[in-house]
Amino acid sequence: MKGPAPLRAVIADDQALVRTGFGMILAADGIEVTAEASDGAEAVDAVRRTRPDVVLMDVRMPRMDGIEATRRILGDPPDGCEGTRVVILTTYDLDHYVYAALTAGASGFLLKDVTPEHLVAAVRLVRSGDALLAPTITRRLIERFAHRQESPPAGPHADLSELTPRELEVLRLLATGLSNAELADRLFLSPTTIKTHVGRILSKLGLRDRVQAVVLAYESGLIAPQGPPH
Repeated sequence: MKGPAPLRAVIADDQALVRTGFGMILAADGIEVTAEASDGAEAVDAVRRTRPDVVLMDVRMPRMDGIEATRRILGDPPDGCEGTRVVILTTYDLDHYVYAALTAGASGFLLKDVTPEHLVAAVRLVRSGDALLAPTITRRLIERFAHRQESPPAGPHADLSELTPRELEVLRLLATGLSNAELADRLFLSPTTIKTHVGRILSKLGLRDRVQAVVLAYESGLIAPQGPPH
């Protein structure tokens, strides 16, 4: 009886040492590195050729940066790549490119000094359909860049009308950085019920994961930043 297919990943970074190091870490845990890319254009081609589950994508690369590559991969996925997830690699935890990458559809980000254990766990987490950003990081990141908008949002997104009052309440709290366990405590519901609500919110709004839900909550005006970041 065959076991499950190995998780497959593409590593895109203009530094060969980073690609090699990450590749060795993933391979040691049974994750198959299907291709490496030194720029965004190569990353897009690698995804089309090898159809990986996850792409580790550097932001700053020659020819085509990681943001544009993410848009091309996720905006119009090649056949067989509809489930591919992109994780952004960055040197700084509040790199100003990261917000653009998240709005382009990335499922989260990793710092390049990540530990081997965290790298492997993150890749597997994203593949399972969860979002990679810790709640506190999600909140800090989105609030920081929401302050840079030149004008306030016009109002809640039309798609939000599809949500029930309870789902809107869950989305508002989710966007403040609460985890599922914290949401359950706040709303006096079971973690399973919260998970169901989050799943329905993502399905109704056509979102990949909770990171995109947080982005939408801020950009639609459903929730406003609480003040300048420190």
